[in-house]
Amino acid sequence: MLTRVAVAICVLCLILPATTLAQGFAQGDKELLLNGTGNSDKDLDTSTFSIEGSFGYFFTSHIEGGIRQSLGFSNVEHGSSSWSAATRGAVDYHFDLGRFWPFVGANLGYVYGDAVKDSWEVGIEGGLKYFVNNTTFIVGMLEYEWFLNNNDSNNEIDDGQFVYIVGIGFKF
Repeated sequence: MLTRVAVAICVLCLILPATTLAQGFAQGDKELLLNGTGNSDKDLDTSTFSIEGSFGYFFTSHIEGGIRQSLGFSNVEHGSSSWSAATRGAVDYHFDLGRFWPFVGANLGYVYGDAVKDSWEVGIEGGLKYFVNNTTFIVGMLEYEWFLNNNDSNNEIDDGQFVYIVGIGFKF
């Protein structure tokens, strides 16, 4: 009995690395990412919701270019509401670690809406994609964006913001 278990473990150790090598990206692959967040206070008087989608194309097995669109909505107590959105282009470099694909990159885009001052932004980003099968992965990403305000007198870089993203992705 113990010998069978040992043989089964050895066979799994030989098979699993081969299956993890089948994961990941190749030149010409495309991806679609979807994520959303929301929160409300305990009385449901104030709520915030945001969604984001992105489309990416792999120029090589490691370099991806993409475009992202986010849309957020806030409804506060006593009926006032606001929305905000951002449209960004990004370039990321991915590292192939089997099922795990960490990445780093940069983005440039425009932030607009009721809840924010319309502004160009530039940012850095990093994250991790974990493949659950050959076409589906879970993604977590952190961005830091600097706002490029255009005042009447001069252009200046204003303080920025962190953007946290958790979602699901599909490779096709």
